[in-house]
Amino acid sequence: MENFEIGIIGGTGGIGRWFADFFRKEGCTVHVSGRKTGMDIPTLARECDVVIVSVPIGATCEIIEKVGPHMRKGTLLMDMTSLKVEPVRSMLKYSISEVIGMHPLFGPGVDTIAGRNVVICPARAEKWIGRLKRVLEGGGAHIVETTPEKHDRMMAIVQGLNHLNTITMGVVLSKAGTDLSELKDFATPVFNAKIDILKKVFGSNPGLYAEIITLNPDINNVLDMYEKTLSEIKNLVNNRDAKGLTEMIKAHS
Repeated sequence: MENFEIGIIGGTGGIGRWFADFFRKEGCTVHVSGRKTGMDIPTLARECDVVIVSVPIGATCEIIEKVGPHMRKGTLLMDMTSLKVEPVRSMLKYSISEVIGMHPLFGPGVDTIAGRNVVICPARAEKWIGRLKRVLEGGGAHIVETTPEKHDRMMAIVQGLNHLNTITMGVVLSKAGTDLSELKDFATPVFNAKIDILKKVFGSNPGLYAEIITLNPDINNVLDMYEKTLSEIKNLVNNRDAKGLTEMIKAHS
């Protein structure tokens, strides 16, 4: 992939900026395009061999629809959002280029890609799949190649269920009128770690986490299981049935 021109739509912040720096270090020429900076979409598609869409989940397909028709045959169109089914479907529909969905399973706060999981979903990728994998693996990334459907099923648990627990805990603490500064005097290390996660989800970009949960096509099954399980646990707690709760935990351990 070295010496190729890459355009990143949404490359002015977050994970887009992180990968702009990463690809530059790999020897690529990188152009970034934000809402008010950089090339316009038609120019970016015309000038670049690879175009990567790195915008919020809810805006991804809209941007793909704009850039896709400008992509040339033999180039590569990618996205880096947390969901894959709809973005990959849109890229295939609106472009004649090769298409790969990618999901880096880390945030922009890390120093290196070495040892990090990166999911790729090749959809139309004879020319570019090998080049992309060589660059990512050259940096030490662990590549997971799968389908968009399996990716989204896994993310319904890895991200959806995980963030659902965090949001539920945060809302309950707020409704209970709990003073977090007072809780620190009673907190265990594990609880402090959870509080740090709560601050990240509720403080930095809550819309991101909301979209990860609500826009995942497989989240309803997880929600149904979550609701049913919580109801079962509630009944055991209301009945002061420690033995029953112990048996439930053992049965699923």
